[in-house]
Amino acid sequence: MEQKWKYEPLTHEQMVLANTLSAELDISPVLCGLLVKRDITSVSDAKNFFRPKLSMLHNPFLMNDMDIAVQRLNKALGKKERILVYGDYDVDGTTSVALVYKFLQQFSSNIDYYIPDRNEDGYGISKRGVDYAYSTDVKLIIVLDCGIKAIEEIAYAKSLGIDFIVCDHHVPDEVLPCAVAILNPKRVDSTYPCPHLSGCGVGFKFMQAFAMDNGIPADQLYPLLDLVAVSIASDLVPIVGENRILAFHGIKQINHSPSIGLKAIINVCGLEEKEISINDIIFKIGPRINASGRIQQGKMAVDLLIENNLQAALEMSYQINEFNEARKEIDKSMTEEANNIVAGLESFEERRAIVIFNPDWHRGVIGIVASRLTEVYHRPAVVITCTGDIATGSARSVTGFDLYKAMESCRDLLDNFGGHTYAAGFSLKVENIEAFAARFEEFVTQNILPEQTSPTIDIDAEIGFHQITRKFFNDLKKFSPHGPHNPKPVFCTHNVCDYGTSKVVGRRQEHIKLELVDDMSNKVFNGIAFGQSRQAKYIKSKQSFDICYTLEENAYKHGELQLQIESIHTKLTR
Repeated sequence: MEQKWKYEPLTHEQMVLANTLSAELDISPVLCGLLVKRDITSVSDAKNFFRPKLSMLHNPFLMNDMDIAVQRLNKALGKKERILVYGDYDVDGTTSVALVYKFLQQFSSNIDYYIPDRNEDGYGISKRGVDYAYSTDVKLIIVLDCGIKAIEEIAYAKSLGIDFIVCDHHVPDEVLPCAVAILNPKRVDSTYPCPHLSGCGVGFKFMQAFAMDNGIPADQLYPLLDLVAVSIASDLVPIVGENRILAFHGIKQINHSPSIGLKAIINVCGLEEKEISINDIIFKIGPRINASGRIQQGKMAVDLLIENNLQAALEMSYQINEFNEARKEIDKSMTEEANNIVAGLESFEERRAIVIFNPDWHRGVIGIVASRLTEVYHRPAVVITCTGDIATGSARSVTGFDLYKAMESCRDLLDNFGGHTYAAGFSLKVENIEAFAARFEEFVTQNILPEQTSPTIDIDAEIGFHQITRKFFNDLKKFSPHGPHNPKPVFCTHNVCDYGTSKVVGRRQEHIKLELVDDMSNKVFNGIAFGQSRQAKYIKSKQSFDICYTLEENAYKHGELQLQIESIHTKLTR
């Protein structure tokens, strides 16, 4: 499907602001235009954006119930009660548990952690997990990245004399569980300035409040920001506001002094000589942490993340890497099967959603397959499997469509559900799958906009090659870390031509390695266009075309800039 390009030039008022910032900051007006589009319109705002300070973090006691949570934790530590740190089996959950456990371990030896088994416990808090806590004399459970909907399970724990502190970031229902404290910036009554914290971010804020209340220097907590950065990247939360501060300093921690566990994963990923970015976490580090929970047991990820011995951590990392390789094979097979099912769907072009079911699919991988379907078909996608008469589903959405509201419209058909705007998980009886599919399709059809089902590239600025200098690129790097609400800037250059040396490359000849010139300068730029070899014949014809791209540093030629070309428009496609 041909990608549409969307570009909104600066208004006159925005151009005036951009030029003013350019003069005061000594930064290209083009880049200052990007600042203005991000609502950064003053010199002080720009400096805070480029160099966010940890002192700019919000007071954690602004979060509802934070004072109660700290009091209950203080009481547990003072009375030497046994504490259980409980979390989900994905990256956000395991990093959350690792962070809180590592920090509190300094102040108590009577502390344990628990990661539910995907098959034995299901998602979130389980009766099995509560029974484990009771059998080990736990009096306080700190649950992270789940728990906001565990009404019955937390009531059951309370009947056994076990208190809960819930640290979650998923959308709550009207009725909240009977926990001692509920830390969740998405509460309807929330007063917290940053509503989009990751689960690990909520855990960090809890530990920050605990440290402040007990006079513990913040420097003891900040080394754990590497875990927060991994959670922010992997959970795809908006990298703005407080999340930007946490991600910025967490990435610095990863690059300069990562924890032993992360250092081992970095080594296994082959990233030890590279400056690690958000993309490295999303595509290399995160999937390996996730793999243990998908294929084996999520507890192994926490074991690794809290390990202090490098050799032991490396051994665990190689084991987790094997799980990731197994996950890739299952993922590949399931994705092929899913695509075959989609190809056979009746009147597929008229559908606005995808809901597919296979009882034999691995439930640890259905979320990945749903993501792949969304990327390929540009529709909200739901992938379902089952064990016995209970089905488990995972859903992913397209930009701008609220998947959580779609799930809410089907809640009477579901046994359980939870999630965010762009990702959700649920369970239901197998007999309800057909009715769910029809209801979900109906809601999506009525609420999705036509442009949300078409692949679109948002272009930040139109520039010529003469504007791309080393200083331009160095200033551009200050916009990182990138992610939702702060994507990597995409540029467009019109009327470029092959310099004469462009060629098709790749094992299956699917990519194009380019050398390009534009019609405004004599500069020659190298570029790579992944998966776009279909355009090679036109490019070699010496006719002009338009490109949109991001600017990268060539990993193999240190210091050389190259264009990573996202899309090509020729005279045939303009």
